[in-house]
Amino acid sequence: MSYTIVAALSSTSVENLFPRPLDAYVTGEGAGLWEVLVGRAQAEPFNLVATGIFLLAIVHTFLAGKLRHWGHVLEERHAAELKTRAPRARPADVDGDGTPDEVSFPGQVLHFLGEIEVVFGLWAVVLGVALAVYGGVETAIGYVSKVNYTEPLFVFVIMAMAATRPVIVLAEAGLRRVASLGGGTPFAWWVALLVVTPVLGSFITEPAAMTVGALLLARQFYAYEPSAKLKYATIGLLFVNISVGGTLTHFAAPPVLMVAGPWGWGLAHMAANFGWKAVVGIVVSTVLYALVFRRELSGLAKGKVAGVTDSARKSAPVPAWVIATHLGFLAWTVWAAHYPVLFVGGFLFFVAFLQATAHHQTRLDLRGPVLVGFFLAGLVVHGGLQGWWIEPVLSGLAPTALFWGATLLTAFNDNAAITYLATLVPGFSDAAKYAVVAGAVAGGGLTVIANAPNPAGLSILQRFFPDGFSPLKLALAALPPTLVVAACFLLL
Repeated sequence: MSYTIVAALSSTSVENLFPRPLDAYVTGEGAGLWEVLVGRAQAEPFNLVATGIFLLAIVHTFLAGKLRHWGHVLEERHAAELKTRAPRARPADVDGDGTPDEVSFPGQVLHFLGEIEVVFGLWAVVLGVALAVYGGVETAIGYVSKVNYTEPLFVFVIMAMAATRPVIVLAEAGLRRVASLGGGTPFAWWVALLVVTPVLGSFITEPAAMTVGALLLARQFYAYEPSAKLKYATIGLLFVNISVGGTLTHFAAPPVLMVAGPWGWGLAHMAANFGWKAVVGIVVSTVLYALVFRRELSGLAKGKVAGVTDSARKSAPVPAWVIATHLGFLAWTVWAAHYPVLFVGGFLFFVAFLQATAHHQTRLDLRGPVLVGFFLAGLVVHGGLQGWWIEPVLSGLAPTALFWGATLLTAFNDNAAITYLATLVPGFSDAAKYAVVAGAVAGGGLTVIANAPNPAGLSILQRFFPDGFSPLKLALAALPPTLVVAACFLLL
């Protein structure tokens, strides 16, 4: 079948065309997928450049653990070399911590390159330079300026708010009641956090649920130093459960938010078609892993870490009015999720409230939220240039194939981007709409980039992986629960 493509609006400037709208690609009737992709690459050669840079960024995420390990090796060698120097030749200890202040520059660079949160931001710089060379500086500035950064900003704000002491105290008190049904053991906490917290994400948003769940898992589970296999199984299960746990409502999960308006999906639709199936999948997956690791989970209490389970009780209580105010700020942020001016402005008032009630607060640590926001900002910059190949892949699949295609594509791009591109496909049937959203949320735990809240969880729990976090081990750990929730969405 012959294939032709018309470079629509060919007389328009590159700045106005870039990125070329998907409906500007005109294909011959009956053209196959490969013909469509080749034609689009010919019409806009930078498509291949952008996707190539995006693939390099993905490869970088898989090498991050190795880079951090090499950084550790170089720093250890540098420290050993400093000890062999004569006392007068050693660098000064200005900060008085007992160690020389001189650091290994190559080691620090490798540490930086090994931070998963900075990967897509770094490659976004490469993308920007390449775009400036291709279309000019104005084209590059124009593109990055019109990218929608609402989601990265929202995740930054909600993550910072959810990590504050009053919110954690309230969440821990509620989850302690659930864990007490199992005796309050680390095993009971593990089950409670991996079942209840993801479902809670349907009401407080997935990023907030991920923040609360990861912080409490760090305190009530990871502090007991489980095996590496159980560590990865837990974070993989957390990512999958959070990804599907936000589907009871139409406003909490980023991939659902993208389609709720265009497709007219409300609360009743989500609960009836997705929510209850997600809950079944969460329970079955958690029970499955609980059975597999029952011996180690049951034995964690024997190696109790002092103060782990009683930390909240030993600290001074937080007044109810302070907790209520925090919840009010969270509610405002969720309500204004689509309006950065409103929720960022609310965050500034929130910071002032923290200062006024400092004696009831812990220090506001913005390092994690900033890194996560930077990660997501870089991801949306790259994702905005991947529609040229994702859209024809989605539109050419039957519902069942579309489900698995969306699940696979989600592993390599934010699932919200997948569902957003699905709204651009004309004539999508109800079965196809269900398949693409179900597949996108089912695959949201396979990689760090698959679901917007995942980087937030990793930033909190990464310290428990001292040898570097392995994306491959995460994918293997998340695969069984992914298949379980996939079966629930397809068969129930």
